[in-house]
Amino acid sequence: MEIDLIQFEKKSKNKSSENKKYLQQLKRTDWKKVDDRFHQLHEEVFAETDCLACANCCKTTSPIFYQTDIERAAKALRIKPGELVEQYLKIDSDRDYVLKKSPCAFLEADNRCIIYEARPKACREYPHTNRKKMTQILDLTYQNTLVCPAVLEMVERMKARS
Repeated sequence: MEIDLIQFEKKSKNKSSENKKYLQQLKRTDWKKVDDRFHQLHEEVFAETDCLACANCCKTTSPIFYQTDIERAAKALRIKPGELVEQYLKIDSDRDYVLKKSPCAFLEADNRCIIYEARPKACREYPHTNRKKMTQILDLTYQNTLVCPAVLEMVERMKARS
């Protein structure tokens, strides 16, 4: 799937209220059916998607860094965990460690991650569309339709097949 981030942003904003309403309605659906649909579409859409052609998640959002993430990333960078925190992270309003700025400091010009093998758990799991009990995270899924072209595509296909 070729990714034009300017077109994606326009489309995601245009579909925003429709998608929010649709995902709210899914909360009242049997969670197993919702999981089945999302998991099938997750496989289908990511088979067609090259995340390296996009990296919008890395350019616009920040994962939460838990202590184990900090230690793993620091080891990969050959620095002390305290140095990683001081150089790259801040504490947000929820008292979580997040990146000081976007795009991610570990994102290279070719959209590759210099700490990919040691990336935070939140990055490993993003965009969370293959999790169990998707009905519990549909608000997050809605937010991800505004960040990830693959998530927007999944929701659009889901609506078309309803």
